[in-house]
Amino acid sequence: QVQLVESGGDLVQPGGSLRLSCAASGSISSINAMGWYRQAPGKQRELVARITRGGITNYADSVKGRFTISRDIAKNTVYLQMNSLKPEDTAVYYCNAVTYRNFWGQGTQVTVSS
Repeated sequence: QVQLVESGGDLVQPGGSLRLSCAASGSISSINAMGWYRQAPGKQRELVARITRGGITNYADSVKGRFTISRDIAKNTVYLQMNSLKPEDTAVYYCNAVTYRNFWGQGTQVTVSS
């Protein structure tokens, strides 16, 4: 089992920045990849960014050049640095960990509005 706790969501103005954190606990050694997904009202959950055990990253086209996923292995924490935020980035952001199955955090709300 893997437990994930997200933090860092907030209300921010367009053009602003936020950093989300996801702390993992439990069967850390079994994690093959971790990532961030988001779900806006009335829309399907979508991948935002992911980092594999080997450190390979991939991003949704809509966030390339603005968002950066990183990790602190010693702290078992994954981060999502979000810059140049747009209103369309408004969503609940979920942390995900992949082992033999998917594990999800409870989600953190990001609202981009003036």
